[in-house]
Amino acid sequence: MTDAALRLDLWLWYARVARQRSACVRLIEEGRIRINSQPVSKPHARLRIGDVLTLPAIGSRSIRVLCVTSLGDGRGNAEAARLLYEEIAETSFSKNP
Repeated sequence: MTDAALRLDLWLWYARVARQRSACVRLIEEGRIRINSQPVSKPHARLRIGDVLTLPAIGSRSIRVLCVTSLGDGRGNAEAARLLYEEIAETSFSKNP
């Protein structure tokens, strides 16, 4: 088993969660990301293969749940980014029941 890990902000950028790394940092610092159900507020939080991320879907009112399948080694195209995770769920929500 490997202890390989990557900074959360870098992984989010590699996975194309947002267009700019600074936008990924903002999401984290605002407390909108969870790793394994634990709120994270530090961009340097360590992410490992098998971790489960809960995050807002950019541009919509839904939540994405992703399982990290690879750490990646740089920001590639959309196809390469899609190989970094497995989408577990995307759930829409509204303020009114």
